[in-house]
Amino acid sequence: MRTKDILFPICLSAVLFSCSKTDVVGVNTANIPAVPVTVQNAMAYRPEATVSTSKSAGGNIQIILSIPAESGHTIKEITKVAANTTYTQIQSSGSTGFYTSAPIPANGLTATFNTTLAEYVVKGPGTIPATTNTELAKRFYFLLTLDDGTQIVTNSVRVLVLD
Repeated sequence: MRTKDILFPICLSAVLFSCSKTDVVGVNTANIPAVPVTVQNAMAYRPEATVSTSKSAGGNIQIILSIPAESGHTIKEITKVAANTTYTQIQSSGSTGFYTSAPIPANGLTATFNTTLAEYVVKGPGTIPATTNTELAKRFYFLLTLDDGTQIVTNSVRVLVLD
């Protein structure tokens, strides 16, 4: 048997078994926070959590973020909120350009963010969709601080404008 007939399968096996594994398509498991954050009032996942609002009912937007009791932690505050098309703003170390100028206090397993379509137009800055059942162009991104100082960047949250 020739040496290359033996070495080729060994090298091929080494390459195949050295690849890193991801549990979620497109997301390396090293990037998933130890404390998961969910949107308690999500009406759908498109694929991100989606909350809804109604222009005719005043355009109120509410996003309730929660962590599991089993985590052993509580949410201290929503430290930063960004309305953007990417994570860039919320992951920056800057202190300007955020949707809110001050942290939003929380105490417990949930933290609630409230805004309106009118406020979104000004602070987003964004526009309200003219057609029904259309998402806002910019998503909301949150930086949460837990009771032990741990900070978590949440998945983005979409807002669907129903009417």
